[in-house]
Amino acid sequence: MRELFANSITTIAQYFGNYEQVLKKIPVAEIEKVALELSRAYEENRCVFVFGNGGSAALASHFACDLGKGTIAEGEVKRFRVIAFTDNVPLMTAWANDSSYKDVFAEQLRNFVQRGDIVFAISGSGNSGNVLRALETGREAGAINIGLTGFRGGKMKSMCSSCIVIPSDNMQLIEDLHLSVTHAIFSVVKNRMAHGESAAFAAAVSSAD
Repeated sequence: MRELFANSITTIAQYFGNYEQVLKKIPVAEIEKVALELSRAYEENRCVFVFGNGGSAALASHFACDLGKGTIAEGEVKRFRVIAFTDNVPLMTAWANDSSYKDVFAEQLRNFVQRGDIVFAISGSGNSGNVLRALETGREAGAINIGLTGFRGGKMKSMCSSCIVIPSDNMQLIEDLHLSVTHAIFSVVKNRMAHGESAAFAAAVSSAD
């Protein structure tokens, strides 16, 4: 855990100064790529599964709420198919107790995942065992793995077709910017859906594949 508190912050000004420096290095192109992938998933009625631990668990629930409810336009029948595996506490504790904590996301994923679905993993370090196991499950099922992480990406980076890495070794800054990234993705995807542009963007992603 010591690495998570590297470059410790001693003043408020230092915290926000570091925040500003990290913000300048945000991988905008990779974030745009993920937004496009989610637009395509919506157009093709594919599911998005989101999960993480601790602060990342809270963000997974928040992001699923934004995509699942926040994207609904007036009169819109079609909806975003998204589930946060952090929300069913009885099921998570059952798997943790009866099997292993490393299984709490992977085993939920096995109930639903189909080829082409989106497995969206959030981990500040990129090395959480239960997150990595779920990514393995997604890969085995032919899903599209997307990661949101920090530091240098950890083990999850090589397991994802797209991985947004916040270039910082401070967990609090990483978590701050993870929220900003998901809000940016949500805002762009919602706007494209509201203006009927998501199909065009989805087609653009398909043609680039």
